[in-house]
Amino acid sequence: MNKAGSQALFNQAKKVIPGGVNSPVRAFKAVGGDPLFIKSAKGAFLYDEDGNELLDLINSWGPMILGHSHPKIQEAVNRAVESSLSFGAPSSREVEIAELIVEMVPSVEKVRMVNSGTEATMSAVRVARGFTGRDKFLKFEGCYHGHGDSFLIAAGSGAVTMGTPDSPGVTKGTAKDTLLAKFNDLEQVESVVNGHKGEIAALILEPVVGNMGCVSPKDGFLQGLRDICDKEGIVLIFDEVMTGFRLAPGGAQELYGVTPDLTTMGKIIGGGMPVGAYGGKTEIMDYVSPQGPVYQAGTLSGNPVAMAAGLAMLRELNNHPEIYSNLDEATGQIVNGIKDNLNRLSMPYTINHVGSMFSLFFTDETVVDFDTAKTTDTDAFGKYFQAMLSRGIYLAPSQFETLFVSTAITTDLVDRIVTANYESLKSI
Repeated sequence: MNKAGSQALFNQAKKVIPGGVNSPVRAFKAVGGDPLFIKSAKGAFLYDEDGNELLDLINSWGPMILGHSHPKIQEAVNRAVESSLSFGAPSSREVEIAELIVEMVPSVEKVRMVNSGTEATMSAVRVARGFTGRDKFLKFEGCYHGHGDSFLIAAGSGAVTMGTPDSPGVTKGTAKDTLLAKFNDLEQVESVVNGHKGEIAALILEPVVGNMGCVSPKDGFLQGLRDICDKEGIVLIFDEVMTGFRLAPGGAQELYGVTPDLTTMGKIIGGGMPVGAYGGKTEIMDYVSPQGPVYQAGTLSGNPVAMAAGLAMLRELNNHPEIYSNLDEATGQIVNGIKDNLNRLSMPYTINHVGSMFSLFFTDETVVDFDTAKTTDTDAFGKYFQAMLSRGIYLAPSQFETLFVSTAITTDLVDRIVTANYESLKSI
């Protein structure tokens, strides 16, 4: 694979951008080698600066559910651009997309648009604090909710241990209000909550985790959290930045039949543009300024071009529910093919799979939380990543990131992925 153009750009970028990239995982540090610089994308494929064609299983970390450069989204964006790139004022598209989100997502009665998933989660926790008059919130080890200070906290060793900062620049004062528990461990959640009676404003989680690899909730886990929050007056927040509109039209909450109080959204609602949102019960959302006292603002929130892209995306998903069964079928074929390959080669593995999200872990442990995810052989994954890349398959450059399938993955491309997987596994 020719990489000369990407290598030259990376060397150039490192002189003016920290680490040469604008988001850390892109630097390929977890898998070795240097990143490829992408020039264009269409359908199921990326094309880099060296002319290499790469079958894409990241899909911009989730939002390109219809594949790259979908004609309806491109057309909507082109029309919107003609009317200006930004207004800094309300527009009709904001209302239309808000109405569609309320229609599609079970928990959402009102919604506020923002510019990223990080903005959405930061704002949702702030609103929960304002609504309850409490300071602390509980998150789960391995669940990533953006780079807000409160979320960059490492887990303590005990069930009720306070977090400590996981990044320089995050203060101990911020960390003291963040509580932690293990994903899929209701007993530990109950212990943490009982140790902080009347202090916890919110409990936030990815209902299907995408940031320690794909990890699904155990039977009864989400409903158990719902019951605990109801009993203790805690605002339950589902971070559906990855799962929203991907696992079902109404996200993971529709798939699992558990309704949170607030939901954060992103990625897909921008059709690939930088967009986020948070929404939920009217009584909580009415605490948001200017209706209520909790301040949150953004000059580019509701950007007309981003709203046009997101509206086109959501309309396509809402009008064609067969998209989800088709995605599930294609993803299932890929996963089953990979399992067959691993069994033929007698390699230890775990594959977690929900809808059009999946992860291969090089471990024979059942991966149900961050501790079990970390039993994977990351060296083997790095070799596997490079072997797949050399065969034209573009995976997430980290063991602890989920893969995403798009509607552009046809049957012949499924076969291509499975074949490349077998040859790659044999080589590591």
